[in-house]
Amino acid sequence: MMSVMVEAGVDAGAVWHLGDPNKEQRLMERAADGDGTVVVDLSHRDVVQVSGPDRLSWLHDLTSQELRALPAGVGTTALLLSARGHIEHAMQLVDDGENTWIHTEPGAGEALAGFLDSMRFMLRVEVTQRTPDLAVIWSIGTPPASLPEHLITRSAADSLGGREAFVPRDHVADFLGHFDHQAGVWAYEARRIAAGVPRLGCETDHRTIPNELGLWGTHLEKGCYRGQETVARVHNLGRPPRRLVLLHLDGSVDELPAHGTEVFHEGKKIGFVGSAARHYELGPVALGVVRRGVPADAELLVDAELSAAQEPLVDPEVGLHIKPKL
Repeated sequence: MMSVMVEAGVDAGAVWHLGDPNKEQRLMERAADGDGTVVVDLSHRDVVQVSGPDRLSWLHDLTSQELRALPAGVGTTALLLSARGHIEHAMQLVDDGENTWIHTEPGAGEALAGFLDSMRFMLRVEVTQRTPDLAVIWSIGTPPASLPEHLITRSAADSLGGREAFVPRDHVADFLGHFDHQAGVWAYEARRIAAGVPRLGCETDHRTIPNELGLWGTHLEKGCYRGQETVARVHNLGRPPRRLVLLHLDGSVDELPAHGTEVFHEGKKIGFVGSAARHYELGPVALGVVRRGVPADAELLVDAELSAAQEPLVDPEVGLHIKPKL
């Protein structure tokens, strides 16, 4: 089996594909319907462990998510925001009843663990960077009966229909062998983009607030946390300054637009491309962030020359000011 590696970018060092990325995507779809299993090695992602009896109430107070009564084994996503509501960290997490296990973007674990550690004060919590000894492995399909017992897994709305497992790094090769097929991050990213699931550092920049991404990782009915005022104000008044869209790119494109490529409408820059991939059914697609006021049916240009139709993922007028029509 030929493995092609990602040479640059945030996923550098991961398996890009294993010879036929379109086939890998089709196998994922079949596995989602109960036919077989597919596994993707995401061991380039970072892992952080939070332990101690105060861990969930403490994380609840710090983040955008309701975590105080998070049941063991139930996955969720939480954000750490700046005082102005801008997204600084995204944490895909699950609690096992004794520890909270977090995975985050490659290279972000050290800064995340450092920030969390600085906020412990007198609370009974411990923060540990576990990237050196734990890997994240995503899979889809009915879990094989041969998998090790007591495996820590996470499944949530942003798990793309599958689950992530926290696997000791010296057992990764053996773990991958339990599944029918292995796929690369090309197929995984194509599935994520088509599902409209944002990713920190890809569909976000230094100004991104949760409202622009459909309140990703944010609970609106919890108490105060850093950045909550911005989230609540935009939700109450409506109309976030930007919105997430799925871009259907001109199929004649030879190269996919890079992260940060500018998006234009009527000659004006109105946003940027986050992630792009070739989907086995949709063709070349990308997630982009564009200004709220751009008409939702307008055709856009990527890099001022590549035609792109947009599929809105966040309503330009979303917010409490919108009255439902009965």
